[in-house]
Amino acid sequence: MSQLKTYYEKEVVPKLIENFNFKSTMQVPRLDKIVLNMGVGEANQNIKLLDAAVEELKIISGQKPVIRRAKKSIAAFKLREGQPIGCMVTLRRNRMYDFYNKLVNVALPRVRDFRGLSAKALDGHGNYTIGIREQIIFPEIEYDKIDKIKGLNVTIVTTAKNNKEGKMLLKLLGMPFRN
Repeated sequence: MSQLKTYYEKEVVPKLIENFNFKSTMQVPRLDKIVLNMGVGEANQNIKLLDAAVEELKIISGQKPVIRRAKKSIAAFKLREGQPIGCMVTLRRNRMYDFYNKLVNVALPRVRDFRGLSAKALDGHGNYTIGIREQIIFPEIEYDKIDKIKGLNVTIVTTAKNNKEGKMLLKLLGMPFRN
């Protein structure tokens, strides 16, 4: 079991029960899954960029990404239905906790001019999305082997009922929110 999961069960759950007056531990919000998504718009001209994105996402997450394809054609973007345009990974259980720990304690502090994350990125149901501009903030990525800087989206899905519960959960798990 990961350290973060143990910390969640021992420290975070009692604090959340106390704050929100939950009657049962099953009402306490928890992390459900983390979805990493890397859109590669230039993949329609150069398919090698998509292969590089898949490899980098595999290194970052420790899990094989799924290639996502265009749902419909858009002429303005020179995009055809069924064309590969990105890749994604869904992390659950221990891999999810390990990734969250790495994101909060290792990757985010490496962002240039980092002053904390905005609390406004919660979606109303306690889920949080972060847009990362450079994949090189993750320590596994070797800077010399990068051909192009790519961004990725990290969506943290929780079982919280509202933003207040979701923010409190993430804050107790160490998410560096701006004051």
